[in-house]
Amino acid sequence: MGKTGSKGETNIKNVYTFKEKLGTGSFAVVKRIVRNSDKEQFAVKTIRKNKLNKEELAVVHDEVEIMQRVEHKHCVRLFEIYETSSKLYMVMEILTGGELFDRIVAKGSYSEKEAADVVKTVAEALKYLHANGIVHRDLKPENLIYQNQTEEALLKITDFGLAKYRSRDTALSTACGTPGYVAPEVLEGKQYSKEVDLWSLGVILYILLCGFPPFYDESTAGLYRQIKKGQYDFPDPYWLDISQDAKNIVKGLLTVNPKKRFTPKTLLESEWVFKTGVASAKELGEDRIKAFRLTCGRKKLRKGIRAVIAINRFVRALQKVVDKKKDCGETEEDGDTKSGDT
Repeated sequence: MGKTGSKGETNIKNVYTFKEKLGTGSFAVVKRIVRNSDKEQFAVKTIRKNKLNKEELAVVHDEVEIMQRVEHKHCVRLFEIYETSSKLYMVMEILTGGELFDRIVAKGSYSEKEAADVVKTVAEALKYLHANGIVHRDLKPENLIYQNQTEEALLKITDFGLAKYRSRDTALSTACGTPGYVAPEVLEGKQYSKEVDLWSLGVILYILLCGFPPFYDESTAGLYRQIKKGQYDFPDPYWLDISQDAKNIVKGLLTVNPKKRFTPKTLLESEWVFKTGVASAKELGEDRIKAFRLTCGRKKLRKGIRAVIAINRFVRALQKVVDKKKDCGETEEDGDTKSGDT
């Protein structure tokens, strides 16, 4: 099925049968749907437009525009749009294989080779997105989902809700992302670009190799201080059996200066990612899986409350930086504002 434009004149329920709920948000619901003509399954994201203000609605339309541009095997596909006066329906590829980290926990074992394969997959997708002017801006484990439950299932980048399209290589300035995965330049209130996605990949890789995040503090302010300084280490015993090649990739991604940070091209040309046999296929210790379980459990436990608190603090902290810049007479070079990129 090829992508099409909005089909407001067609009732989506004449084309698809709606099934069970797959997920929900503050103004959107995702359900499984079945196409009546051939029984093929999809996911539909239903957005209640009457719940959105003008700026939020613009963000939703940005997401649709971006997803209509994306056609890569490692990115979730958008197939059709149905729009009425009150609702927007996004008919998308259905992904049933679960999140990256959940699959690792379920499998009960992991290796450097498998981590390198994840980096290769994400680097290929980012190379495509960045070449097409798209910055994802919210790369994190929850947004890496397998196509299905099989061993050969493709891993896909999902959730383009914070993504931004640029027709030329201009900078962005809006503070967004997920605390813990956000790049230092965003926290500093600086203008930024596609390099932020590589920092997020560095955080993901770090967790893949040891089971816990590189930056952690009970206070949001402490977490941000660590990130801005690039303050992390490779503690024993979790990193004792990790190769120097793997550590070098982590270091190249978690580089505070975005100009010196590894690019998708750097990753795809590195021996650890590209060359068979360099990344060890030896299973990492059971302590990794235990750490994974704790990380995943902690993430789910705090998803509803702590994450909201942290994001609110994150936005307030960044607003202070922006306000300070305005007081000093600084302006955004490409017209971006705190409320949304334009």
